[in-house]
Amino acid sequence: MSEIETASPVGGLHQKLREKPGVDTHGVRPSHTSDWNDRIRKFSTLAGLMALVIYGFAFVDGYGSGANIFGVSQQVAQIGIMSIGMTFVLINGEIDLSVGSIYGLSAVCCGLLIANNNVPWPVAVLMAICVGGACGILNGIMTVGLRIPSFIVTLGTLSIFRGAALIISGGTPISLNSSDANVRSFNFLGQGKIAGIIPMQFVVFVVIALLGWLLLHRARLGYETYAVGGSVNAAKLSGINTNRIKITAFVITGATAGLAGALGIAFLSYVQGVTGTGMELTVISAVIIGGAALTGGSGTIWGTVVGVFFIGVLQNILNLQGISSFWQTVATGAVIIIAVAADAALSKGKK
Repeated sequence: MSEIETASPVGGLHQKLREKPGVDTHGVRPSHTSDWNDRIRKFSTLAGLMALVIYGFAFVDGYGSGANIFGVSQQVAQIGIMSIGMTFVLINGEIDLSVGSIYGLSAVCCGLLIANNNVPWPVAVLMAICVGGACGILNGIMTVGLRIPSFIVTLGTLSIFRGAALIISGGTPISLNSSDANVRSFNFLGQGKIAGIIPMQFVVFVVIALLGWLLLHRARLGYETYAVGGSVNAAKLSGINTNRIKITAFVITGATAGLAGALGIAFLSYVQGVTGTGMELTVISAVIIGGAALTGGSGTIWGTVVGVFFIGVLQNILNLQGISSFWQTVATGAVIIIAVAADAALSKGKK
């Protein structure tokens, strides 16, 4: 077995199973080819991002200004945080369509705690994360416990969580009073800048990305996540609790959506029950563009970060050029189709 195979999560699983008598390892994909395909996905997206950046500097007025560059970093932060969590779910071969609703529900809960109950903002943020994590547990338990496809489960909870946000808020907007000291401190989390330059939201995104990288690429959880996504049956034979891994992925996704929701209200000082509608599409798009396969087993935190910035830079360039938001939606959809088509082509090349 080659060095690449032994070093990779799926390759390590394949080697472990081969040592078991009577175990068929046909379900585990050859990792040498998979590693090269992951590299192709990663660097093709990076090349696309660099091409956009070069185009922006060369042909778009105002693109290269410091205010615009740091503005983009703030704009992508919330989507980026949610995308880090979504990476775990997609690598598992699952999907979560409810993250936009979790974002809105968590933001509403956070806003109510601060506005109506004067709860210290760190406690309110922690509660928003817990609300998101609880929603993730519900998604995970229904997916693995009831054996319902995650697409169907999260399509249903998308409406449930959205309805809960509307019920809790009473269908009315929640505004924070910026004259309150607690609110001003909370606002710094969403509006503040370190050294007057670096957006605080972007700093939080970087921290979450680093934690996600450690979990996925340096911890046992990551090894088992790739194994489950590569072949659930083979992972079970190797002793991995596949249900636990899948539920954990949904919890991570829910918690990151909850954190992003808290950042959202910290930025705007305003939230309503419909906040976050449609965000799930942008989040899933970023992860797919970053190289994750809908069939599971592939994807990286690095690729997701690149995918997030690809969408952010593309939308920023289109905005600066005065392109309608309708056409921006068309452009994003076209990029997704291209990314999925490229993934399909690479998958055929593995056979």
